[in-house]
Amino acid sequence: MSDTHDDLPQSEELAADIAEAEAEAGLDDGLGPIDALIAERDQWKDRALRAVAEAENTKKRAETQSNDARAYAIQRFARDLLGVADNLERALQAAPKDADAGEAGLVTGLELTQKSLLQAFESNNLKRVAPEPGEAFDPHLHQAMMEQVSDTVQGGQVIQTLQAGYALFGRTVRPAMVVVAAKGSGAAAGNAAYAAAGTTGGNFDQKA
Repeated sequence: MSDTHDDLPQSEELAADIAEAEAEAGLDDGLGPIDALIAERDQWKDRALRAVAEAENTKKRAETQSNDARAYAIQRFARDLLGVADNLERALQAAPKDADAGEAGLVTGLELTQKSLLQAFESNNLKRVAPEPGEAFDPHLHQAMMEQVSDTVQGGQVIQTLQAGYALFGRTVRPAMVVVAAKGSGAAAGNAAYAAAGTTGGNFDQKA
């Protein structure tokens, strides 16, 4: 009898160990050993995917913050240089087309200076915005200075760029100042204007 009583604590301890092992294996949830391993694998896989996604988000946030910091650092300097770019462009526009040898050399020097300056802008992600006639008006990049009826472009499109704009890392530093075609512009507007001019016997200026 005493031997039987002495064995009871050991039996209870063994049963507790077995129950703990079954709980760890998932047997107490009605899962077999294989099912428990699969469930554990899926849990670790889910954790790994979450960790990868979080690392990717952290990387993107760091890149955005880095670009913002760089853009802020050079934005004021870029704004100061825009005046230089504008003056070069005005000088080239005012340069005589039939210049003599001396004047031609000066114009060439201005053109090379402008080219070098624009290349420096490009290398620092400061991009020139000068829409061509017929391009769609973009309120994020363009500023409409006036609106005119045109017989060459459709309504809502750019007729002429008055002053080039610039964008830094995709953000507008200065919008391009443009003339925009009014609603109803296009070939139909031009034909109507021609018809009106013919009816009244007046002259028609094709320029918008």
